[in-house]
Amino acid sequence: MSDCCCKKSCAPKREPWMIGDIETPAGKVPTIGTRLTFRDELGALKVRFSIGRHNYTVPPGLYAIGNPTPDSPVFVTANYKLSFDYLRGALGGTDGWVMVLDTQGVNVWCAAGKGTFGTEEIVNRVKKTNLDQIVSHRKLIVPQLGAPGISASEVARQSGFSVLYGPVRAEDLPEFIESNFKTTPDMRRVQFTLRDRIAVIPVELVIWFKQALGLAIAIALLGGFSRDGYNLAAAPRAFGLIFTGWLTGGALVPLLLPWIPGRAFSLKGLWMALALWALLGTAGLMGPSNLVEGGWGLMLIAVVSFMALNFTGTSTYTSVSGVKKEMKIAIPLQLIAAIAGTVLIILGGLQ
Repeated sequence: MSDCCCKKSCAPKREPWMIGDIETPAGKVPTIGTRLTFRDELGALKVRFSIGRHNYTVPPGLYAIGNPTPDSPVFVTANYKLSFDYLRGALGGTDGWVMVLDTQGVNVWCAAGKGTFGTEEIVNRVKKTNLDQIVSHRKLIVPQLGAPGISASEVARQSGFSVLYGPVRAEDLPEFIESNFKTTPDMRRVQFTLRDRIAVIPVELVIWFKQALGLAIAIALLGGFSRDGYNLAAAPRAFGLIFTGWLTGGALVPLLLPWIPGRAFSLKGLWMALALWALLGTAGLMGPSNLVEGGWGLMLIAVVSFMALNFTGTSTYTSVSGVKKEMKIAIPLQLIAAIAGTVLIILGGLQ
C-alpha cells in the first residue's frame, strides 16, 4: 500500500512490474512480479551508464510478493529501482511483504550513509503503510548494508517493530529464509568481486567524461603557446594523454584494485599513474625529461589519482569518515599537481 491522501487517488500509478492487488485490513496493496523483464534489464543497463540514474525510482510504500499472509516476512529496501529489482528478483517463490523506503532514489548502502535509509524513515513508513494492521508479527528484515543508518532500539521503541539484519547480498535471501532467518558468516561478509567492480565502472567514466574533455581542451589550448607563435599541433597529444589517464584511473584501477599496493584509493591511483608514465616512456610516447614531459607526468598523476579517489563512492568497503579524511589530504595534492603540470607544459612550450 503506497502513501495516499484520499480513497479515489490513493492507488499508486500502475507500473509494469505491478501484477495485481491483494486485500488487507488497511486496504489494497499492489502485488509485484519477481521475474525481471527485458525492460527492467534495459533500465539497469542504462543507469550503469548514468542514463536517467537520478530518476530511476519506485514509489515508496508497501508491496506484496506472492500470496502473503499476516505471518509473512517484511523485507525493507530503498526506492532506487535497481535495489528494488535485486530484492524482488531474489524473492521468486516467496510469499512476503516489501516495504520500500523513500531514499530519494539512492541505493541502500549510500542512503544509509546519507541518512535517508534510516531510523526516522523506517518508523514513518511503518506508520504510513499501517503495517501493524497488515502483519501479525513485529519484525522487519533489513539489508545489512543499511545498518549504519539505523538504530534498531529506536525503531523498536518508536514503532514496536524489531529489526533483523539480513544478508549482504539479495541472492542469499532464499537460503536465509530456508534457515529460519539465520545468516552464515559468508552472508555477512562484504565482498567486492571483479564482477562487482566491472558493473560500476561505466557510471564513473560517464560522470567524469565532460570534465576530462574540458581539461583536455584547456591543456590543448594552453599548451599551444611557443616562442614561434601559437599552434595546435600539441592538441592530439593533450587529448590522448588526458583520456588515457581518465581511462586508467576510472577503469584500470578498479579492475586491478586488490593487487595495487596501499589502502588509500588515491595512493593506488598514484602507483598506476607512475606505472603509466613509465609505460608511455618505454613506448616512446613520453620523451626525455624536460619541462613539458615533467608537466605531463604531474598531469597524469593528478588525473589518474583523482579518478581512482572517486571510486571510493562506488566500493562497498569504504567508510564515510575514511573517505572524508582521504579527500581532505588527496584533493589539495591532486590540485597542486594539476596546476604545476599545466604551468610546466606552458613554460616548456615557450622555451
